Amino acid sequence: MKRKNFIKTLGAAAIFTTPLNNFNKAASLDEIQKIKPKRLKKGDTVGLAAPGSFITEDELQQSIKNLEDLGFKVHHTKRILSRTGYLGGNDTERAEDLNEMFADKNISAIMCARGGYGCARILPLLNYDLIKKNPKVIIGYSDITSLLYGIYARTGLIGFHGPVGISTFNDYSKEYFEKVLMNPSDNLTLYNAKEDDSDNSYKVKTIKSGKASGELAGGNLSIVVSMIGTPYDIDTKDKIIFLEEIGEEPYRIDRMLTQLIQSGKLTNANGIALGVFRRCEAKPSDSGITNSFTLEEVLFDRLSDLGIPVVYGMSFGHITNKITLPIGVKAELNSVEATLKLLEPAVI
Repeated sequence: MKRKNFIKTLGAAAIFTTPLNNFNKAASLDEIQKIKPKRLKKGDTVGLAAPGSFITEDELQQSIKNLEDLGFKVHHTKRILSRTGYLGGNDTERAEDLNEMFADKNISAIMCARGGYGCARILPLLNYDLIKKNPKVIIGYSDITSLLYGIYARTGLIGFHGPVGISTFNDYSKEYFEKVLMNPSDNLTLYNAKEDDSDNSYKVKTIKSGKASGELAGGNLSIVVSMIGTPYDIDTKDKIIFLEEIGEEPYRIDRMLTQLIQSGKLTNANGIALGVFRRCEAKPSDSGITNSFTLEEVLFDRLSDLGIPVVYGMSFGHITNKITLPIGVKAELNSVEATLKLLEPAVI
């Protein structure tokens, strides 16, 4: 659909959002008027979008099957297979897909087909007034962190860090998807999966013992860092921060955590829950660093002296077994037992 026609469809004012210079600081979760979307039920229609990197026909069919196996109907536009370089179509196309899906009363939720890169580019093009008036579940992880942050900061709509369309919907991931989005409860404890993988990156490590409570905020480490200083950042004061990463060497993890610490993002938080940081060990042949700290050494060095509970190895991130985490919902972290308890439903 051409941009001109799209504007006519939604109304001349629909595509425009509040000027960015009115949002020049991180949005405080305490100041945001939270909006909980409606819970999902079998038979609902889920919109499938590719707001970051492009997807292939095979990935589209896999995503459709995954959603249909969960009991949902699936809707997507003709833009779903668009490609512009490494992106799933140009910025306008990807933004229009999301705006149209939020406007469509027949769509109950939006699932991102994959992450990759590109979501931050479309944040200025999203219609936040439209989204606020038509709240619905939006879910994904990795680069989708940008969308979850931006939409929450500008509208208060709770977003969900969870599976994307091409994820593996095994029994564990499906269980928590349904418990969070379809059958919510006042107190839901999220337990780690029992990983069979011998990879050390899956092993739970308590970095600082303790319990803490606060509203959840976080996502992919690289993306969370990239939001600092933008109009789409979220204040982390008194919050439980959750972070995951893939493919970053220890010195890069060090750099990003140091930036979060020096910007006050971690020092004013109540607790930190780390997912699995996959493939984040040193690669001397790539970086030229021959005397690297290990990932574990970096995490303990950067996070153990913050005076708040910190645990590594929880079941979220670029792994098969994924819990679904709602941004903005009150939760309790137990870093010894490596559990998160959602203290309120994330959907109504």
